[in-house]
Amino acid sequence: MQTLNIDIETYSSYDLKKVGVYKYCEAPDFGILIFAYSVDGQPTETVELAKGEVIPEEVFCALFDSSVLKKAFNAQFERIALSMYLKKNYPAETNAYFDSFKGGFLDPKQWRCTMVDAMKAGLPATLKNAALALELDEQKDSAGTHLINFFSKPRKPTKNDKRTRNMPEDDLEKWNAFVDYCRQDVETEKAVGNAVDKYLNLGSKSDRFEMALYHLDQEINDRGVLLDMNVVDGALAIDEAYKAILMKMGQEITWLENPNSPKQLMIWFKDQGLELPNLTKDTVKKFIAKTDGDIRAMLEIRQELSKTSTAKFVTMKAAVCSDGRVRGLLQFYGASRTGRWAGRLVQVQNLPQNKISDIEVAREIVSMADLETLELLYDQVPFVLSQLIRTAFVPVEKKTFGVSDFSAIEARVIAWLAGEKWRLEVFNTHGKIYEASASQMFKVPIETIDKGSPLRQKGKVAELALGYQGGENALVSMGALDMGIPQSELKPLVDAWRKANPKIKKLWWDIEAAAMRAIENPGEVISFNKGMKFFMHHGSLMMQLPSGRRLCYYKARLRDHQKFEGKQEIVFWGVDGTTKAWCEQSTYGGKLTENAVQAIARDCLAMSMLRLDKESYPIVMHIHDEAVMESEEDTIVTIEEIMGRPISWAEGLPLEADGFETPFYKKD
Repeated sequence: MQTLNIDIETYSSYDLKKVGVYKYCEAPDFGILIFAYSVDGQPTETVELAKGEVIPEEVFCALFDSSVLKKAFNAQFERIALSMYLKKNYPAETNAYFDSFKGGFLDPKQWRCTMVDAMKAGLPATLKNAALALELDEQKDSAGTHLINFFSKPRKPTKNDKRTRNMPEDDLEKWNAFVDYCRQDVETEKAVGNAVDKYLNLGSKSDRFEMALYHLDQEINDRGVLLDMNVVDGALAIDEAYKAILMKMGQEITWLENPNSPKQLMIWFKDQGLELPNLTKDTVKKFIAKTDGDIRAMLEIRQELSKTSTAKFVTMKAAVCSDGRVRGLLQFYGASRTGRWAGRLVQVQNLPQNKISDIEVAREIVSMADLETLELLYDQVPFVLSQLIRTAFVPVEKKTFGVSDFSAIEARVIAWLAGEKWRLEVFNTHGKIYEASASQMFKVPIETIDKGSPLRQKGKVAELALGYQGGENALVSMGALDMGIPQSELKPLVDAWRKANPKIKKLWWDIEAAAMRAIENPGEVISFNKGMKFFMHHGSLMMQLPSGRRLCYYKARLRDHQKFEGKQEIVFWGVDGTTKAWCEQSTYGGKLTENAVQAIARDCLAMSMLRLDKESYPIVMHIHDEAVMESEEDTIVTIEEIMGRPISWAEGLPLEADGFETPFYKKD
């Protein structure tokens, strides 16, 4: 036996979407109902565990055998669920293994995830949609949702039927369909795996690197990060008490039963002579400035009640495991266009920044659930609570958090990729790219531009908005108008930045031309900057990065440009970032540059994370270009040095990491 394809169906009274797989499997009633497997591509077999059948001994042993590769679509679910099931049902046979293995779960080094492989090929991240996109003969059974709801989730007891869940004997016809559904999932997973293998350059140095990185990712997710539940519980208690006060105030003003009900509130406003189109955040904010008296007071109450400052605390409370750690916060290859990670559950990739100077004081007050003192010291309770979300993550006792991130990594990568020498000189010396950019754009000495200078503001917004062929709209999106930059200055700002960065501007056109040449000439490999390559492979465009990793633009082709007559544009199939639909979409030089730069930055972080892990710095999470480790005190200098080490495939790329130590997670 060399390969074991697996799919399982489970039961738990916990909601998987709300708590994640680790907490889901901690439910007292958690169990595996059906175990389906295929050995070395042979027809799929099923084991009906819920009916008393047992996993065959050969397959049971294979789950622990390092010579057998286990494969599944979203393999993390199967691996964690099987770990918990085996520990619970086979303690005598498995205790020694789980006690000795550092993660407490089945070894991720023995697993490969077909979902991740599909995302590497630019395909959707669901089995159903991946199979549809690939136009496979083996498709996912459409009856699954109904059967999962019937057997895998609790049922509400009725007056005449007190059952809290459905068992196989309660509906044998549906049960048999459920078994067939599980069997078909394995067949579809095998078909998807076979179809995407041709895009993955299996066995290559890059593939081995990515597998090592996936295994590290799984270890990080298995490790999880500790939560300070005093902060979590305190924030939830304060939020509940604060909203109760607001509700009472609203009832006294309006005499409504529920002054937070949009329907009731819209009627009340109308009775007061105020016609509102809706109660969205922007509408409420707009009319607060135009009203007074009770109407304004109710709009302000509505504004406060609708804030979601504690939503992440609610998720923390729901997802925290029995040992106080929350797990499964990161999705490997979640951004299939670049290979970057995506957030899950608490969404650590999207946390509010810290803007309170005395955050330790606010944190202590919230830990004691002291609303009265919090209101006395701070103006906005929801704002303070949102500021404390990061601080709920803490290291174990006698450890500290070492937090280190790459300094201006995308700006460094794009300068390196384009060969923009003045920018590289900046990063090799003082590193003040905003000041240096303003100096280049406006032809003034850099010494005259300090942190509060309007020119630095212009340099900063230009740097953040214009690197990927953005124009005036990109400046607006980045907040140029809010910074006080007049509309009339936006186009000159774009022109000045592009004039100061001619090689980056050239990079946009060159990368698009290289990609187009590759599409027009299947069979040819188009070499590009820093060892990059473009070529067609099985009908898809491949962008090979300096690391050797490939980005796949599925079924790429050229078509007549939709906006510019006489020009062509690149289109490919992918998941739309807004609608999430699988559709044909277009790309261009600036977007290809963005993909390349962010993917290279991701590969730099990946290399650093593997180095940190090798030198025994346990990563608990990472956010964008930042790694967070449970470490000993006074080790941050070493951590920074590890992250700043040169990378063999990125000769001349000026990497630099900045870090700090903290007793709880925060932005420095």
